[in-house]
Amino acid sequence: MKKSERMEEFVAGLRVAGSPSAFDPCYLGYFECFNQGRYYEAHDVLEHLWLKDGRKAPDYRFYKGLIQLAGGLVHLKLQRENSAHPKHGVRMWPARRLFLLAIGNLTPYAPYHRGLDLAFPLELAAGFVSAIEEGGFERNPWDPEHLPVLPLPEEDV
Repeated sequence: MKKSERMEEFVAGLRVAGSPSAFDPCYLGYFECFNQGRYYEAHDVLEHLWLKDGRKAPDYRFYKGLIQLAGGLVHLKLQRENSAHPKHGVRMWPARRLFLLAIGNLTPYAPYHRGLDLAFPLELAAGFVSAIEEGGFERNPWDPEHLPVLPLPEEDV
């Protein structure tokens, strides 16, 4: 089974709040996975939509920014869970880089885009960048007991 087929099957199995919706199920699936701390799945499900729409799509950088936000959290989560591992123990630098890229890709769409108030995702990414830098790339700011929760997109915004 191809990755695209797996993603379609994965999205079909998600309990997506607000269905039926004008939004693509992959977009809504991103928020469901993200808010459950399933950042890798959030990344993958939105990447599926991002790749399907292509580089010339008006939402290309928007989706890319959300994917990078989840990707940064993948790095922090792996580092927290495996800090002694040679590969996972050094994930603060790539996490910071992805958060900065997310900010750059999401900012042009602010303040609202595709039903999402971008203030929180932008503040979240900036907060992680600051915390990583202030911790000297040694302290992981991600806390599994206090997962960040993105607001669900509103259809009438």
